[in-house]
Amino acid sequence: MDLSPRARIRAGDPEAFAELFVAHAQALYGHASRLTADRAAAEDVVSLTFLEAWRLRERLRPDDQDGDGLRPWLYGIATNVLRNTRRAARRHGAALARLPDRRADAGTVPDFADEVVGRMADAERLAAARAALERLRRPEREVFALCVWSGLSYAAAAEALGVTPASVRSRLARARQKLRRLAEEELAKGAEHRNAEIPGRTSRGGQVPDSRTTAARSTQENPHR
Repeated sequence: MDLSPRARIRAGDPEAFAELFVAHAQALYGHASRLTADRAAAEDVVSLTFLEAWRLRERLRPDDQDGDGLRPWLYGIATNVLRNTRRAARRHGAALARLPDRRADAGTVPDFADEVVGRMADAERLAAARAALERLRRPEREVFALCVWSGLSYAAAAEALGVTPASVRSRLARARQKLRRLAEEELAKGAEHRNAEIPGRTSRGGQVPDSRTTAARSTQENPHR
């Protein structure tokens, strides 16, 4: 009798893991890259996720009552890897901040628009959404990423996060409501920042005086010039 994919993975079948990687690695990379805004970090998350999946293979439930396949299991592992990655990044940043000769590096932030979605037309709005997402509480951010970005069902996301589908539904509703407000705030801050960087801006309607107009006014005031 042929074993199911779950049974083969639980038994440590290398070919079953290779099939698992081919089926889900790209989707996991997209999930990780959206949350980390860093291609190299996303690749590390994918690698660590499959290493953890191999290590934890015997804990995989032998049945699949919800019909969601292996996605909830993999995304649950990826979520834990991402949490650990964030904690490590915070500790690393704090350590750099304590080094006097590395203060310039401590404020370096990856350019999300250029690095991840540089070829997309609405990079500014996506960057604002990314910044807004960072301002959500972690449970809301994780549910939004799983259900909206990665397309998991409420049941699959609940299995991945170890919560109930009702909790997923309520967290997602709160996340969507907050994101709309926070994204608009980020866009407004971006516009203010751009306006502040324009040189020569005056208080009269924010217009820079035209050089020809200035020259004409100067001639009128000094006709013998």
